[in-house]
Amino acid sequence: DQLYDYRARRPVMTFVENRWEDYEEPTLELLLVHDTKGTPFLLLTGPEPDVQWERFTAAVAALVERYRVRATVGVHAIPMAVPHTRPVGVTAHATRPELVEGFPPWVGRVQVPGNVGGLLEFRLGQAGRDAVGYAVHVPHYLAQTEYPEAAKALVQHVGTLGGLDLPTAALDAAAADVRAAVESQIEDQPEVRAVVAALEEQYDAFVAGRGRSLLADEAAALPTADELGAELERFLAEENERRGRGDD
Repeated sequence: DQLYDYRARRPVMTFVENRWEDYEEPTLELLLVHDTKGTPFLLLTGPEPDVQWERFTAAVAALVERYRVRATVGVHAIPMAVPHTRPVGVTAHATRPELVEGFPPWVGRVQVPGNVGGLLEFRLGQAGRDAVGYAVHVPHYLAQTEYPEAAKALVQHVGTLGGLDLPTAALDAAAADVRAAVESQIEDQPEVRAVVAALEEQYDAFVAGRGRSLLADEAAALPTADELGAELERFLAEENERRGRGDD
């Protein structure tokens, strides 16, 4: 109750006929988990606190000290102007540059709205602790849907950093299903295919070193990232509505 604003993010309650049957209480849990080889690690999971961030990060830092945690790893996703037909990208950041060797640095200096994971990494760094964050790049037109390919990339990076053997077979299968579903939705929509092709061109230009940022439009002939996302979201929404009506 001290960490969440229930009116800003209302918990789900289940009502059946004439009574309340269930309440999905928001919880933050610290779990002891083992990888496939039996190696133990701790997993902190739950909704991001709405308030008392400093108190929360201090409590987590105390747990890091108590359980002698070697490294703290945070993961999240950010919407980017990238197509689903290209490899998933990841931006890495850490309290020491040695922890993210091999990852290209983010171009330039930016100010963004804060998040508790970022604050935790910052405070742990100030305390001399190792902390790493991985931000996976999700196609912005799929940001409101499940995207297992992104989860798989994060699991793999966490496993590599922590020396953990983490299974991804279920995510592989789910990712294949999602990609097939997306392709099925857009295969008969030439306008959507054109949008994806434009994103592919923008992505390839960036990889080739001709672009400065996947958030910026470097080619004059291409629409902006926001325009691409809005157009594709509109077409996918219309297609979902049409399929829901059973139109041919």
